[in-house]
Amino acid sequence: MDAKTTADGRRLYVDHEAAERGSKGPFFVAYTSETDDSRWGYYCANCGAFDNAMDAMGRLKCNVCANIKKPDEWDAAHE
Repeated sequence: MDAKTTADGRRLYVDHEAAERGSKGPFFVAYTSETDDSRWGYYCANCGAFDNAMDAMGRLKCNVCANIKKPDEWDAAHE
């Protein structure tokens, strides 16, 4: 795992083997410790930001570069 620091100074650990495919680059899972026992969120490999959001359907979007992971499930009733 690779240690990275967030914009507010928090140290997080990025697992480059646990990835989700994004439209501009992968999203890697980030943890609060090196032992990967406490999952924190995602790291955008396209721009290097931790500032992203996920909705209930699994859609993931980076708020900095607009890198997007499509939802895990899709239902036409939600559109």
